[in-house]
Amino acid sequence: MTLFAIGNLSVDVPGRRLLDGITLDLPAGQVIALIGHNGSGKSTLLKVLARQVAASGRIAFEGRPLSDWRPRDYARRLAFLPQTTPPAEGMLVRELVALGRYPWHGALGRFGPRDHQAVAAAMQECGVAPFADRLVDTLSGGERQRVWLAMMVAQQAGTLLLDEPISALDIAHQVEVLALIRRMCHEQTRSAVIVLHDVNMAARFCDHIVALKGGRLVMQGSPAELIRTEALYRIYGLPMQVLTKDDGTPVAVPA
Repeated sequence: MTLFAIGNLSVDVPGRRLLDGITLDLPAGQVIALIGHNGSGKSTLLKVLARQVAASGRIAFEGRPLSDWRPRDYARRLAFLPQTTPPAEGMLVRELVALGRYPWHGALGRFGPRDHQAVAAAMQECGVAPFADRLVDTLSGGERQRVWLAMMVAQQAGTLLLDEPISALDIAHQVEVLALIRRMCHEQTRSAVIVLHDVNMAARFCDHIVALKGGRLVMQGSPAELIRTEALYRIYGLPMQVLTKDDGTPVAVPA
């Protein structure tokens, strides 16, 4: 099943083309990585899918043109987490997670039993239930990121879009967050599209890889197809070698 069907997609800003004629299908039910060097168009593509940036071309989500989706219906099916999250000063964890219910009842709607149940289930799934009554600002970076993920889960969206969710985390929390996202998708039949910089993290935790360079598609396929010297050179323009760990996992390093 196709999650997003994208045809001849382009994004222009004054004096520059950010995305140039991208055509690809993103598979449903998988963790998909968007990779490439800085300025390759990864975040722009993600924002187009989130309807945060206007574009020319064709996009269909779950078989329907993007323009046919009403904003509230789209928000119920898809959750977007930007690279820089909004301030959460003075908010408790349970209050932040509860914001994920907004598409279901609006600003003035009453919080009912189904909302409370969704929030509790989301905090449990993301391992933040013990922090429910703590201020978000008192948590570590990895804990805060899990709270934002819980907010997306509370939204009950089947598709998650995440822009560099591990960029500000140490290596241990990077692994923790990506493992959680992978588990959230595989166990609950969700889909995720994630902007990542670390090619080895993408290969380890994602099912499908999309690589951009200069706003154009240069590669898409499995992690095994990514971790090859010729593919890596096409993407990054840098000679890289592929080593094999004791468990057989390939790792790319600069040559």
